[in-house]
Amino acid sequence: MDNPARTDILNSMEHDSDILIIGGGLNGPTLALAAARAGLTSTVIDALPEPTRRNAAFDGRAYALALASVRLLRNLRIWDRVAENAQPMLEIKVSDGRAGQGPSPFFLHFDHAEIEEGPMGHMLEDRFLRRALIDAMKETPEITQVSGDTVTAQEADITSVTITLASGKVLRGRLLVGADGRASGTAARAGIRRTGWGYRQTALVAAIEHERPHHGIAHQFFMPPGPLAILPLPGNVSSIVWSETDETAARFSALSDDAFMEVLRPRFGDFLGAIKLRGKRYTYPLNLTIANSFIADRLALIGDAAHGMHPIAGQGLNAGLRDVAALAQVVTEASHRGEDIAATDVLSRYQQWRRFDTATLAMATDLTNRLFSNDNPLLRAARDLGMGALGHMPALRRGFIREAAGLTGDLPELMRG
Repeated sequence: MDNPARTDILNSMEHDSDILIIGGGLNGPTLALAAARAGLTSTVIDALPEPTRRNAAFDGRAYALALASVRLLRNLRIWDRVAENAQPMLEIKVSDGRAGQGPSPFFLHFDHAEIEEGPMGHMLEDRFLRRALIDAMKETPEITQVSGDTVTAQEADITSVTITLASGKVLRGRLLVGADGRASGTAARAGIRRTGWGYRQTALVAAIEHERPHHGIAHQFFMPPGPLAILPLPGNVSSIVWSETDETAARFSALSDDAFMEVLRPRFGDFLGAIKLRGKRYTYPLNLTIANSFIADRLALIGDAAHGMHPIAGQGLNAGLRDVAALAQVVTEASHRGEDIAATDVLSRYQQWRRFDTATLAMATDLTNRLFSNDNPLLRAARDLGMGALGHMPALRRGFIREAAGLTGDLPELMRG
């Protein structure tokens, strides 16, 4: 713990906020709201103007929020703002096959009824969560929002961190948090390098209306070029995340809507009846990127700024929200003990808590993608038999369900219910 004299000096320093958060997407605002519970002030800086973020139309992005993430949002009083637009995920079905040939007879079936806590998670569109976070920040006096501005420089010293914005404004805080995505400028300015690789895959994302109800069932259909996830949204609507090779995805993306649906239908199947496109289509290149360190002098990285992974298990945002809950708990406890919330030993507790977990998750998604995104007959036989065997092991199956719900490992307090 810092000595009392130094702590008094730190507390007497003039800061614009305790925490300066770069990135106003989802993780940054959630951290600001979590920190406010402990009386810590935050300034959240985002490059986009607030009206652009608030009024965003559906852009294909929807998240499979694990139960632990829903608990976090509920504890921060965000969930009640979005619950009516969320779709519970009651079952997950995982299968393997080829386009137009249907799935293999061996598949995995996870049912939320096998655990006591309720639905494994909920599907929620990005635009609803983003809007709720903006509104909640406005209602929280500990939070200041700066929109339509970018950071051009950052510098840390023994007592504070200072950032300079493109507008010329200078802000001083105790802790700087990078929540600015996979190409994090915050990490780059701190000299933090990244490890990772591309998958030569692109995700095709869209919303699909269908004739029959989905009954809250999420589907993951593995095909040789990449997986197709069919994720339930409210009503007879599902979000698709369809991974293809870069070349094929570029060709499909250039098709007209009608032609796109013609190539999607044999992959999607007819189990939901007739289908049609709802809204625009989007593409996102897929890669793996992990910061070599989650911390630096008076700096911590969260979310995609710390780790970006394949969407194959839908855990990207959930991992980011676990970062948020862990960092909020670490700095809250440090503040209550009178420690400097950005001291190296304090931030090291956050890194120790999160780095191994996220690296393990990233490697698991990477291995799963490599195992299933191929047409090797021996691997196909092995994985189909493996899925069939796992389906007859209730205890192991429940373990997978609890993992998907985010209920395993050392959960931060905000995620414990």
